[in-house]
Amino acid sequence: MRVSSSRSPAPLTVGACLVALAACGDSAGSGSGTGASQSPAASSAVPVVASTNVYGDIVERIGGGRVKVTSIISDPDQDPHSYEASTQNRLALSKAKVVVENGGGYDDFIDRMLKSSDNSSAEVVNAVEVSGKTAPAGGELNEHVWYDVPTVARLADRIAAALGEADPDGAATFTRNANAFKAELKPLETKEAEIRADHGGEPVAVTEPVPLYMIEAGRLKNTTPEEFSEAVEEGDDVSPRTLRDTLALFTDKRVEALVCNEQTSGPQTDKVEQAARAAGIPVVPVTETLPEGKDYVSWMTANVGALANALGK
Repeated sequence: MRVSSSRSPAPLTVGACLVALAACGDSAGSGSGTGASQSPAASSAVPVVASTNVYGDIVERIGGGRVKVTSIISDPDQDPHSYEASTQNRLALSKAKVVVENGGGYDDFIDRMLKSSDNSSAEVVNAVEVSGKTAPAGGELNEHVWYDVPTVARLADRIAAALGEADPDGAATFTRNANAFKAELKPLETKEAEIRADHGGEPVAVTEPVPLYMIEAGRLKNTTPEEFSEAVEEGDDVSPRTLRDTLALFTDKRVEALVCNEQTSGPQTDKVEQAARAAGIPVVPVTETLPEGKDYVSWMTANVGALANALGK
């Protein structure tokens, strides 16, 4: 498991830890006017814990007013790899009926918290397991599966099923909302198909593996030296030779775009971004968690659109 530790997260104390507690109204929960049932009393809403606000948003879209969601990681300065649980989050997890985690080593704190809690009955939905993705021969799994739209569509169905088990009266609503959410994902797949048709095979570079599923969906060629992206994700220093080889991608104009994770930064990634801009190569910023004011669909639509625009589509 590689670790994105190039950011510098603030200390995570009980008072400082940001916990997003959201109980969406019916229309907000369905996201597309599917007519979710009237919100039940707060005490009867299904308590759900999501490891990040990405999954928390998806749960809210499917559960509507019938769920109460705690998204543990919702601040870009919080690193899932090094997260230390707060008392509030331990309490929320102990009461959860459904837990949604990424898996693949990304958010192991969820499993540690579950093991230490008295909650053995929560239904755990693991996005990596839902994806069916495995590590390539001789390589490591890219665990950032929320950038893979087909995986998110399958995850919506799995979340709806888990919520339906916790709240049988809402099962039909959860299924309708999941179907409506999946319908909103279709334009994303269409846009990725357009990128494949118009730019398949074109070379791009990344600062780390976060956006690779989006890049692979467009059949773009990642030409970044593996040693560079691995070192950045692990928070290690990049060797002078590797940095030189990476910078040459831009000074020699051998790539069409640079896709960089805005939530990690350091002297070496800054040099790469500066080299790209100096060479007139478009820079496409992406993030690991939802930016403020965005839901999953609008966020990923902006990401795919920015990539397409950078490539000239």
